[in-house]
Parts: sequence; C-alpha cells; structure tokens
Amino acid sequence: MELKLNKPICFFDLETTGTNVVNDRIVEIAILKIYPNGNKESKTWLVNPEMDIPAEASAIHGITNEKVASEPTFKELSHTIWNMIRDCDLAGFNSDRFDIPLLAEEMLRVGIEFDLKNRNTVDVQAIFHKMEQRTLSAAYLFYCDRELNDAHSAEADTQATYEVLLAQIEKYPELENDVKKLSEFSHRKTAVDLAGFIVLDDDGEEAFSFGKHKGRKVLDVLESEPGYFGWILNADFPRYTKKVLTQIKLSSLNNRLG
Repeated sequence: MELKLNKPICFFDLETTGTNVVNDRIVEIAILKIYPNGNKESKTWLVNPEMDIPAEASAIHGITNEKVASEPTFKELSHTIWNMIRDCDLAGFNSDRFDIPLLAEEMLRVGIEFDLKNRNTVDVQAIFHKMEQRTLSAAYLFYCDRELNDAHSAEADTQATYEVLLAQIEKYPELENDVKKLSEFSHRKTAVDLAGFIVLDDDGEEAFSFGKHKGRKVLDVLESEPGYFGWILNADFPRYTKKVLTQIKLSSLNNRLG
C-alpha cells in the first residue's frame, strides 16, 4: 500500500551526541522523502557536531569522533537539508518529543526560521505506544514480521519507521490513511513549542507547563511579571520555545495596537 498524501512527507531519524535538545548535536541524519505520486527520495549525512561525542553515545550508534572529523558541519548541510524538508509534513519514531525539537534547535542555531506552521507531524512511536506499548525493534517485528538489523543506524531506523507506519494503517481500521488524521492521533499532548514548556490549556490558550507559573496563561504571566519573558530568553531553554514565546508576545502587542 501507499500513504495517501496531499504533499510530500519526510520520515527522518537523528543520531546525536546525547538527549539534551538544547545542548546536544546531530551526528547523523537520514531522510526518506515520500511524494504524493509514490516516488521516494532518500538521503543520509554524517555530521561533524563540533563537539566531542561521548563514549556512551558512540556505544549506541557506533559513530565516533574520528568517523565524523572530516564530515561537514550542520551549518554546512543546513540549507540542503532545509530544501529537502521545507514544504513537507514530517514523521519519525519519537519525533515529536525528540527528533523534531532537536532539528528545530539546530536549524534556528544557524539562522534558518524553522517552523511547524502548515505542517502535519506524525509520531509513529506514539501510534505504536497507544496501540501496543513497544519499542521500534519490537514494532518492526510485530508489524512487519521481520527482525530490524542495524538498529540505531539512522538510515535503517528511518526505513523501518516508514514501513511500520504503513503496516499500522493496514492493521488498524480506525487509523485513516490521511497524514492530518495520523498527525492528530499521534500527538501526545497539546504542546505549542515542541518541547512542551508551553501548552494549550482547557480554554485553548497558551499556558506554562513548568515552574512557579505552571498552569497559568502565558499572557497573564507576561502582563503581571514582565521580567519573566527576559528570564526565559536568557535561560537555557530551546530556541524554538523562545521563538514561540516571542510570537505570543508580539501577537498580543499587535492585537492591542490594532
């Protein structure tokens, strides 16, 4: 079977120096682009992260400092990667919680205005966990009846994720073969900023999900404590969170002036 697409969708996977969205870097990225007519395009890049790769990370994905020493940096690859994904929906395994936030951080770090407006995102892990509660290797065996060789290789994981999603659509009649519907089903929470520091509350308005203002509306906090905005901008939060917070503030100011 094939996915029913209105525009291209990019399945992608990252191997990284660690799991900290703000401070860690990409060492490998694989993208599988599926077009509405069924054509496919696949690219994989090793990336020099410009920092040491911890031994514990290398033990998982097999990528060492020596292996990427002569590879291009993310900045050097960024426009090529951006041109491949810029008008596409995005999908991956645990992508909403990790891969997309980290990719956004890397893009914003080099000055590319990465945004999720007009995009759907499909997290295949979220669908899997809602249905079966397993891991990618188990998902591949369960849905595709095959062992996943080279797990934690970005290219193998990306291809496996795509195949698992197709198998999920075939297995579960309640899953519509529609990227927008899959995106809605796979979302775990109403995060506004990818990392989940800003969420939609019961009124559908942006609210903080952490710290002393947890549960309070963003605009109420910014009005009663203006310095909180500056504190977040200067603290160790993801760039995408800072971008979203700035957009909320500017939108409020424009509404008042209008």
